Amino acid sequence: MFKTIASFAAQKLPATIVLAMAVALSGCSSSMKPEDFANKQPRFVIEDYFTGKTKAWGIFQDRFGNLKREFVVDITGSWDGKQLILDERFLYSDGEKEQRVWTISKQDENNYTGTAGGVVGIAKGKSFGNALNWAYDFDLKVGDGTLRVHFNDWMFLQPDGMMLNKAEVSKFGIHLGTVTLAFRQVGKEALASAAAPQIVEGMRNAAE
Repeated sequence: MFKTIASFAAQKLPATIVLAMAVALSGCSSSMKPEDFANKQPRFVIEDYFTGKTKAWGIFQDRFGNLKREFVVDITGSWDGKQLILDERFLYSDGEKEQRVWTISKQDENNYTGTAGGVVGIAKGKSFGNALNWAYDFDLKVGDGTLRVHFNDWMFLQPDGMMLNKAEVSKFGIHLGTVTLAFRQVGKEALASAAAPQIVEGMRNAAE
């Protein structure tokens, strides 16, 4: 799910345009940190959430906010106590299909690393409370070459079990596009709905 935006950006941003934009380096950056969500509930543990079947619905918006593409993802996850393997099957609104596999390793209670095709080196993830933030560089195919871009990917687990995901891609600080997804664990809808009132009540008590 994390690099979906790359294929969309490639269709809309030739390398010459991106590099021309990059000369006007943006001074805007988010100061939001995963640690800001340390007290938020429910706790998002990625290996628990993605073990089994998960389904996601997503959209891609270009740098101007225009809706460009819609897609559905069926994800199968397996956790062996050390590594989480995510097998992602994409179906786009134009009929295109794609498969991607991520290998994610847990380093400690709050830190993860991940690899997948196209990722430069190792993706780094940090989790606190109900939030998880991924950051990594990706070699995006553009024409006959590649363009290295940066991903800032945020996930937020909701009380009813739904997980919201917003991924932004940039080059030299210039925003290129955004992918927004909503995830739902397959077969766990009833359990999540039953647990939601207790989780919300716990959140209220913690705030008092």
